[in-house]
Amino acid sequence: MRLIIRSDYDEVSEYIATYVKNRILEYNPTRERPFVLGLPTGSSPVGLYKCLVKFYRNNELSFKHVVTFNMDEYVGLPRDHPESYHSFMWHHLFKHIDIAPDNVNILDGNAENLSEECVRFERKIKSVGGIELFIGGIGPDGHIAFNEPGSSLTSRTRVKTLAYDTILANSRFFDNDINKVPRMALTVGVGTVMEAREVAIIITGAHKAIALSKCIEEGVNHMWTVSAIQHHPKALIVCDEDATLELHVKTVKYFKSIEHVINNLIGAENVGLQGNVKKYPTPEATPEVTPEVTPEVTPICEAFYNLPFKR
Repeated sequence: MRLIIRSDYDEVSEYIATYVKNRILEYNPTRERPFVLGLPTGSSPVGLYKCLVKFYRNNELSFKHVVTFNMDEYVGLPRDHPESYHSFMWHHLFKHIDIAPDNVNILDGNAENLSEECVRFERKIKSVGGIELFIGGIGPDGHIAFNEPGSSLTSRTRVKTLAYDTILANSRFFDNDINKVPRMALTVGVGTVMEAREVAIIITGAHKAIALSKCIEEGVNHMWTVSAIQHHPKALIVCDEDATLELHVKTVKYFKSIEHVINNLIGAENVGLQGNVKKYPTPEATPEVTPEVTPEVTPICEAFYNLPFKR
């Protein structure tokens, strides 16, 4: 698992958007081989979507050969309702880019048969070869999509009853009236997300600090469904400083040191987007040292550990 820490929400959004852009460009999608992207809703990805729109308008990125699958949708909320996730996605992203409408896949919360709609969604994901990169956000209780605490970690797309805390949290989108918030939703399962070839989670704010600590420093637990990403071979979490408030200091220093090693000792140009080392840098020739001055700490170590030379 990789944990990238940035100072605030804007830097987190810029980082994850640049990561998505580079993954799509590296993949070089075509009509026959599209890039399949899983997308979230809520407050976490708004900054990400703004950055992606900016990349498109600057001719840095095209979504012509990108297929998307959204995580969830409310049950019973009209598609054109301003708080439906259909409306959210078109307002924040889809209407501003060149994605083909047929390549957009969002669950239908008004389907006549909700269970069949969930089965259809899973089949559609498989028909395009699975999801290459699934972006997600979490709630304060660590739920991913609408997989509330206690959800099976092998669950598939299904109808889900929302927890009271989730309803309360989402009431801010419904005039702070809890009675206007839908009680059920269609959601991809934890297992659905984990089947993606890569999973990236956005976590920002002090109110999600406990959830991040449960995910990073404790074991896999169905009461904190985001913790399932510990089992994923290519998992990435991008968070801000506020979200790290419940982590141990040594945990924060450890993950920051990993990024430091990549950027300053190995070289970011030698590391792939997903953290794999493409080429190990050839060490420079060791300069001759006079017998009277024999450093016991190499210059590289001195720069990294901030240790003085011992003579």
